[in-house]
Amino acid sequence: MLFQPAIIALLFAAGLAVLMLMLAAPFAVQVIRRWDIHSGSEFQLMLERRTYLFSTLVSFVLIIQLGALLLFVFNADRLSAMFVGAMCAVGTLNVNEWGFPSLIAQMAVFFLAAMWLAINHVDTGARDYPLVRIKYALLMALLPFLIAAFWLQFQYFSALKANVITSCCGSMFSTEAKTLTADLSGMAPVPAMWLFYSTMVLTVLVALWHRRQSGRISGGLLALCSGAAFVAAITGVLSFISLYIYEHPHHHCPFCILKPEYEYQGYGLYIPLFIAAACGLGAGAIQPFGRVASLRQIVPAVSARLATLAALGFVLFTAVATWYVLSSKLLLIES
Repeated sequence: MLFQPAIIALLFAAGLAVLMLMLAAPFAVQVIRRWDIHSGSEFQLMLERRTYLFSTLVSFVLIIQLGALLLFVFNADRLSAMFVGAMCAVGTLNVNEWGFPSLIAQMAVFFLAAMWLAINHVDTGARDYPLVRIKYALLMALLPFLIAAFWLQFQYFSALKANVITSCCGSMFSTEAKTLTADLSGMAPVPAMWLFYSTMVLTVLVALWHRRQSGRISGGLLALCSGAAFVAAITGVLSFISLYIYEHPHHHCPFCILKPEYEYQGYGLYIPLFIAAACGLGAGAIQPFGRVASLRQIVPAVSARLATLAALGFVLFTAVATWYVLSSKLLLIES
């Protein structure tokens, strides 16, 4: 299984990110200890030149990690045809105990990388690079997550065996299962819709509020609301949106909607959702630096753009989900 092209690409991307940050670690320690933008020493000039190089390379590998999440899910769905009992990505991820931890780790890397990229973008826009020490310290904090994601993926992919009989989404997302996903799937449609739409409306309003005044409080609130909206969105997909897409009152799987027989409709939901959540968290991540003298103009401008993207992403996600509900032939709620 390790020699599947998509698996090679995923392991290469994860390994490259780990290798890049490990190579950058000694330099990061030098920056944290000895960076002084006001010094004209030869050592400081060397640090500044290398900072451009390392920041560019690290940004590149982290951007790759953003796309790796999409490839991971797509590959899990594509591989489902190779395992007995698998009908979608759930079956592939259930082949061994490393599947879902790998997915969760990749999602964590996605959001952490997005927040670091937002901080790096703000820092590179200032003339004195005031966040150099902070962003390199954050890179060191990010390294264990990247190592964990790489290790989990390697364990998962190396343990994939085609002769394994696996279980699919019916057992995991049924209302009879004793799991958190089953509890979310079992929410009644009306309360689930109230939770979904109220959270989305609140998050969009907070994003527009922050876009208008770009304050620290509104930025922090946007990050919190974006996280809550992400959870509410996944809950909505599990509890009622997926039912309308499948036109079946008991099919709650959030992965089958990615399959061609459902016209890849899930991608129209998940892509704007993840982008919106990442932008909302990124807007919150840069708020603590708004009082730095050289960033007083940069942070509000970047934060406003991120808030705009977050609002657009959540609006698009909600609109697409609503279209799936209204265009479905399923009658889930009797009037």
